[in-house]
Amino acid sequence: MTSQGLDVTSTTDEDRAIATLTIAFSSDPVARWFLRDAARYLTYWPRTVKALGGNAFDVGTADSISDCAAVALWVPPDGAADFEAVEAIAVEAIPESDQEEVFGFMEQMDRYHPTERHWYLPVIGVDTTKQGGGLGSALLRHATARCDRDGLPAYLEATSPRNRRLYAAHGFEEQGVIQVGSSPPMWPMLRKPR
Repeated sequence: MTSQGLDVTSTTDEDRAIATLTIAFSSDPVARWFLRDAARYLTYWPRTVKALGGNAFDVGTADSISDCAAVALWVPPDGAADFEAVEAIAVEAIPESDQEEVFGFMEQMDRYHPTERHWYLPVIGVDTTKQGGGLGSALLRHATARCDRDGLPAYLEATSPRNRRLYAAHGFEEQGVIQVGSSPPMWPMLRKPR
Protein backbone atom coordinates (compact mmCIF):
# COMPACT_ATOMS: atom_id res chain seq x y z
CA MET A 1 0.00 0.00 0.00
CA THR A 2 1.24 3.49 -0.75
CA SER A 3 0.93 6.21 1.86
CA GLN A 4 1.89 9.61 0.45
CA GLY A 5 4.41 8.07 -1.93
CA LEU A 6 5.87 5.69 0.66
CA ASP A 7 5.32 1.95 0.26
CA VAL A 8 4.21 0.21 3.44
CA THR A 9 4.68 -3.54 3.24
CA SER A 10 4.48 -6.50 5.55
CA THR A 11 7.84 -7.87 6.63
CA THR A 12 8.79 -11.36 7.68
CA ASP A 13 12.40 -10.31 8.32
CA GLU A 14 12.22 -10.45 12.11
CA ASP A 15 15.92 -9.79 12.66
CA ARG A 16 15.96 -6.53 10.67
CA ALA A 17 12.64 -5.34 12.10
CA ILE A 18 13.68 -6.06 15.68
CA ALA A 19 17.04 -4.37 15.07
CA THR A 20 15.23 -1.21 13.90
CA LEU A 21 12.94 -1.30 16.94
CA THR A 22 15.90 -1.84 19.26
CA ILE A 23 17.69 1.23 17.87
CA ALA A 24 14.44 3.26 17.86
CA PHE A 25 13.70 2.54 21.53
CA SER A 26 17.27 2.97 22.79
CA SER A 27 16.39 6.34 24.35
CA ASP A 28 12.69 5.71 24.97
CA PRO A 29 11.80 6.76 28.54
CA VAL A 30 9.67 3.71 29.38
CA ALA A 31 11.81 1.08 27.65
CA ARG A 32 14.95 2.41 29.33
CA TRP A 33 13.24 2.65 32.73
CA PHE A 34 12.24 -0.99 32.26
CA LEU A 35 15.79 -1.95 31.16
CA ARG A 36 18.03 0.74 32.67
CA ASP A 37 21.43 -0.81 32.04
CA ALA A 38 22.65 -0.65 28.42
CA ALA A 39 23.89 -4.25 28.35
CA ARG A 40 20.61 -5.53 29.80
CA TYR A 41 18.69 -3.41 27.30
CA LEU A 42 20.59 -4.86 24.32
CA THR A 43 20.20 -8.38 25.72
CA TYR A 44 16.52 -8.29 26.69
CA TRP A 45 14.80 -5.65 24.54
CA PRO A 46 14.85 -7.71 21.31
CA ARG A 47 13.21 -10.61 23.17
CA THR A 48 10.67 -8.21 24.68
CA VAL A 49 9.81 -6.81 21.24
CA LYS A 50 9.29 -10.30 19.83
CA ALA A 51 6.99 -11.21 22.75
CA LEU A 52 5.03 -7.96 22.49
CA GLY A 53 4.58 -8.41 18.74
CA GLY A 54 2.87 -11.75 19.23
CA ASN A 55 2.11 -13.32 15.86
CA ALA A 56 2.47 -10.12 13.80
CA PHE A 57 5.30 -11.57 11.69
CA ASP A 58 3.35 -14.76 10.98
CA VAL A 59 0.04 -13.14 10.01
CA GLY A 60 1.36 -10.23 7.94
CA THR A 61 0.76 -7.39 10.40
CA ALA A 62 4.41 -6.51 10.94
CA ASP A 63 4.42 -3.37 8.81
CA SER A 64 7.62 -1.80 7.50
CA ILE A 65 8.60 1.05 5.25
CA SER A 66 11.73 2.20 3.43
CA ASP A 67 13.57 -1.11 3.66
CA CYS A 68 12.80 -1.60 7.40
CA ALA A 69 13.79 1.96 8.33
CA ALA A 70 10.54 2.07 10.30
CA VAL A 71 8.53 -0.82 11.70
CA ALA A 72 5.18 -1.26 13.43
CA LEU A 73 4.13 -4.56 14.98
CA TRP A 74 0.35 -4.72 15.06
CA VAL A 75 -1.36 -7.48 17.02
CA PRO A 76 -4.58 -8.32 15.16
CA PRO A 77 -7.95 -8.56 16.92
CA ASP A 78 -7.78 -12.32 17.30
CA GLY A 79 -4.06 -12.41 18.12
CA ALA A 80 -2.32 -11.67 21.38
CA ALA A 81 0.90 -10.22 22.62
CA ASP A 82 2.76 -12.79 24.72
CA PHE A 83 2.51 -11.01 28.06
CA GLU A 84 3.54 -14.17 29.93
CA ALA A 85 6.85 -14.10 28.04
CA VAL A 86 7.23 -10.38 28.83
CA GLU A 87 6.73 -11.13 32.52
CA ALA A 88 9.28 -13.96 32.40
CA ILE A 89 11.78 -11.63 30.70
CA ALA A 90 11.14 -9.01 33.40
CA VAL A 91 11.81 -11.51 36.19
CA GLU A 92 15.11 -12.46 34.55
CA ALA A 93 16.22 -9.00 33.39
CA ILE A 94 15.17 -6.61 36.14
CA PRO A 95 16.99 -6.44 39.46
CA GLU A 96 14.83 -7.76 42.27
CA SER A 97 14.89 -4.35 43.99
CA ASP A 98 13.09 -2.80 40.97
CA GLN A 99 10.60 -5.55 40.25
CA GLU A 100 7.78 -4.33 42.50
CA GLU A 101 7.54 -1.02 40.60
CA VAL A 102 7.89 -2.68 37.19
CA PHE A 103 5.21 -5.25 37.89
CA GLY A 104 2.95 -2.55 39.35
CA PHE A 105 3.42 -0.62 36.11
CA MET A 106 2.54 -3.71 34.06
CA GLU A 107 -0.58 -4.26 36.16
CA GLN A 108 -1.72 -0.71 35.39
CA MET A 109 -1.09 -1.36 31.69
CA ASP A 110 -3.32 -4.42 31.89
CA ARG A 111 -6.14 -2.43 33.52
CA TYR A 112 -6.29 0.00 30.60
CA HIS A 113 -6.03 -2.58 27.83
CA PRO A 114 -9.39 -2.86 26.04
CA THR A 115 -11.42 -6.04 26.42
CA GLU A 116 -13.39 -5.51 23.20
CA ARG A 117 -11.99 -6.71 19.85
CA HIS A 118 -9.36 -4.24 18.68
CA TRP A 119 -6.04 -3.82 16.89
CA TYR A 120 -3.12 -3.36 19.30
CA LEU A 121 0.12 -1.55 18.54
CA PRO A 122 2.65 -2.55 21.21
CA VAL A 123 5.68 -1.16 19.32
CA ILE A 124 6.34 1.23 16.45
CA GLY A 125 9.70 2.79 15.78
CA VAL A 126 11.87 4.58 13.27
CA ASP A 127 15.63 4.15 12.99
CA THR A 128 17.12 7.16 14.79
CA THR A 129 18.97 8.28 11.64
CA LYS A 130 15.68 8.49 9.72
CA GLN A 131 13.35 10.11 12.26
CA GLY A 132 11.44 13.24 11.35
CA GLY A 133 10.79 12.24 7.73
CA GLY A 134 7.19 11.08 8.09
CA LEU A 135 7.87 7.33 8.16
CA GLY A 136 6.05 6.79 11.46
CA SER A 137 3.06 8.77 10.23
CA ALA A 138 2.96 6.73 7.03
CA LEU A 139 2.88 3.52 9.06
CA LEU A 140 0.10 4.92 11.25
CA ARG A 141 -1.99 6.02 8.25
CA HIS A 142 -1.64 2.58 6.71
CA ALA A 143 -2.72 0.79 9.88
CA THR A 144 -5.54 3.14 10.86
CA ALA A 145 -7.00 2.68 7.36
CA ARG A 146 -6.96 -1.09 8.05
CA CYS A 147 -8.70 -0.51 11.40
CA ASP A 148 -11.33 1.67 9.74
CA ARG A 149 -11.88 -0.94 7.02
CA ASP A 150 -12.40 -3.57 9.76
CA GLY A 151 -14.62 -1.23 11.80
CA LEU A 152 -12.47 -1.84 14.88
CA PRO A 153 -10.73 0.44 17.37
CA ALA A 154 -6.95 0.67 17.67
CA TYR A 155 -5.12 0.78 20.99
CA LEU A 156 -1.56 1.71 21.97
CA GLU A 157 0.47 3.20 24.79
CA ALA A 158 2.41 6.41 24.18
CA THR A 159 5.76 6.34 25.95
CA SER A 160 6.75 9.99 25.50
CA PRO A 161 5.06 13.38 25.09
CA ARG A 162 6.34 13.54 21.48
CA ASN A 163 4.75 10.19 20.63
CA ARG A 164 1.56 11.16 22.44
CA ARG A 165 1.24 14.22 20.15
CA LEU A 166 1.92 12.09 17.06
CA TYR A 167 -0.75 9.56 18.01
CA ALA A 168 -3.25 12.29 18.85
CA ALA A 169 -2.70 13.74 15.36
CA HIS A 170 -3.80 10.35 14.00
CA GLY A 171 -7.01 10.26 16.02
CA PHE A 172 -5.91 8.46 19.20
CA GLU A 173 -7.40 9.78 22.44
CA GLU A 174 -5.85 9.53 25.90
CA GLN A 175 -7.54 7.14 28.31
CA GLY A 176 -5.50 8.06 31.39
CA VAL A 177 -1.93 7.94 32.65
CA ILE A 178 0.09 4.92 33.73
CA GLN A 179 2.78 5.71 36.30
CA VAL A 180 4.19 3.88 39.32
CA GLY A 181 6.91 5.08 41.69
CA SER A 182 9.96 6.20 39.72
CA SER A 183 8.50 5.33 36.31
CA PRO A 184 8.04 7.91 33.59
CA PRO A 185 4.42 8.47 32.57
CA MET A 186 2.86 6.43 29.80
CA TRP A 187 -0.46 7.27 28.16
CA PRO A 188 -2.89 4.56 27.05
CA MET A 189 -4.63 5.77 23.88
CA LEU A 190 -7.59 4.53 21.88
CA ARG A 191 -8.71 5.41 18.37
CA LYS A 192 -12.29 4.64 17.38
CA PRO A 193 -12.90 3.46 13.82
CA ARG A 194 -14.07 5.99 11.26
